[in-house]
Amino acid sequence: MTIESVDVLVVGAGISGIDAGYHLLTYCPGKSYAILEARDDLGGTWDLFRYPGIRSDSDMHTLGFSFRPWKEAKAIADGPSIKKYLRETARDYGIDRHIRYQHRVKRAAWDSETARWTVEAERGPEREPVTFSANFLFMCSGYYNYDEGFTPQFEGRDAFKGQIVHPQHWPEQLDYKGKRVVVIGSGATAVTLVPEMAKDAAHVTMLQRSPTYMVSRPAEDKVANGLRKVLPSKLAYGLTRWKNVLFGMYFYKKARTNPQGVNRWVLDRVKALLPQGYDMAHFTPSYNVWDQRLCLVPDGDLFEAIKSGSADVVTGHIDRFTETGIRLKDGTEIEADIIVTATGLNLQLLSGVEYLVDGERIAPNQTMTYKAMMFSGVPNLATSFGYTNASWTLKADLTCMYVCRLINHMDKTGTQIAVPVLNDPEVQEEPWLSFSSGYVQRALAHLPKQGSKRPWKVHQNYAKDLLDLKFGKVEDGAMTFRKAGAKVRAPEPMLEAAE
Repeated sequence: MTIESVDVLVVGAGISGIDAGYHLLTYCPGKSYAILEARDDLGGTWDLFRYPGIRSDSDMHTLGFSFRPWKEAKAIADGPSIKKYLRETARDYGIDRHIRYQHRVKRAAWDSETARWTVEAERGPEREPVTFSANFLFMCSGYYNYDEGFTPQFEGRDAFKGQIVHPQHWPEQLDYKGKRVVVIGSGATAVTLVPEMAKDAAHVTMLQRSPTYMVSRPAEDKVANGLRKVLPSKLAYGLTRWKNVLFGMYFYKKARTNPQGVNRWVLDRVKALLPQGYDMAHFTPSYNVWDQRLCLVPDGDLFEAIKSGSADVVTGHIDRFTETGIRLKDGTEIEADIIVTATGLNLQLLSGVEYLVDGERIAPNQTMTYKAMMFSGVPNLATSFGYTNASWTLKADLTCMYVCRLINHMDKTGTQIAVPVLNDPEVQEEPWLSFSSGYVQRALAHLPKQGSKRPWKVHQNYAKDLLDLKFGKVEDGAMTFRKAGAKVRAPEPMLEAAE
C-alpha cells in the first residue's frame, strides 16, 4: 500500500482550508502540505448550499480573508460571489494545486514513536482506500454534517401531497413560481429564503416555533466603498475590517452588559420597518440579543416582502402535516404546495472522523479545548472553528497563524510533538459553547469542554484572541513539546468514547 507523506495535512477546502493553505505557503514555506476535500469542488458551505438567495450573514470585509481584500460593492454578498472570491484566492496563491478532491477522511491514528498521523481516506465514488502520513493534522472541515441537515419528525409527513425540501439539499430544478410556500424556521436560512422566494411564489409563509432577533443593514457599506475610491484597496479594506470588528465587539459587549436596552433598541428598529400595527409578537424572542446568533436582513428585504403582502410570519407549534399543508396545535391550517424545512444543521466537530492516539481511541467530548483550537492530551492536531458572535474567518485567520507559529517553534526547538496538557487544578470544566440555539444544544453532549481560565477558555473576542494567538507566548505552561518517541499518554477520561 502506497502512503503519501506530507508535513501538514489539511482536511477541508472551504474558507478555513484555503486560509490554512495561504498561511502555510507564507509562514511555513519549507513545509509540504495537502488539502483533502470530500466534495468535488472547493468552497465548503458556499459550494454546498444552492437555495434561492443564498448569501452571507456577515459582512465580507470580515468574512473575507485578512490577506485578500474584498473589492465588490456589496458587503453582504450572494453565494456565487463568495464562491468566486474563494476560487480566485485559491488559484492566485497556488493553493488549488494542493487540493485533492473526493477524498473523504475516515480515520486518523497518531503514533508517538514516529511523531506522525496516519490518515485513512476514501477516494472517489468507488471509495478507493488511500492513506496519508503527516506530522501535523489540521481539521478545517467546518462545524456541521454536510451529508445530512436537521429535520424534526413531523407527524403526517407522508400524507402531504406537495413537495418537501431541505435547504441543504435544494433540488436544482425546483419550480415554485405561482405556488404557495411554507418555510419552517426563523434562522438565517429562512430569513434569506422567504423574501427571495416571495418574488415569484404566490405567497410565502415563514412558520416559526419562536421568534429570532433580526437586524437590518444596507447590503452595501458606503464607508468601505468611499474609502476604496481614495485609498489603496488593501488599506481601505483593513480600515473597514477594523471598523466592523470594533463595532461588532462594542455591540456584543453592550448586549451582555445592558441586555434589556439592546433588546429594545433592536425591536424598535424592526418595528419601524414593518407595516403599522403589525403584531410584534412575531419578532420578539424570549431570550436576549446574542444568546443566539442574530439574523441579518440586508436592505430590510424580509420586511419589504411582509409589507407588500407577498409574505407573512406565523408563530405556532406544528401538530401535523396534512394532504394540503400544515395544521398547528391551535387548529390553524396553512395551505402549501411546497414545504421548506429550514430547521437547522446537525453540528459535527472534526468531521466525525475516528481518532486514535498510540492505539487508544479518543472521544473529543472527553477532552478540553486549548485556545479553542486544540485538545488536551491530543498531539499535533488543531481545528478551525469560527466565532458565534462575529465572522467565521476572523477566528480562522488567527487559528491558521497560530498553527504556523507552533510548527515553526517545533522546528526551532528540534521537537516534533506539541501537545496541550491540562495540569492546572484550578481550571473548572464548562460547556464549550454557551449559545441556546437548538443546533448547539442538540450537540453539547458530543462536544469537548472549555475551561474556566486561559488558555482553556473559549473567547468570543477577536481582540483577546489576536493578542493571544498572534503575539502570546507559544510556551505557556500548558503547551508541551517533545521529541519523536516520547509517548503521549492521554488522561484516563479521554480513553473511552462517551455514547
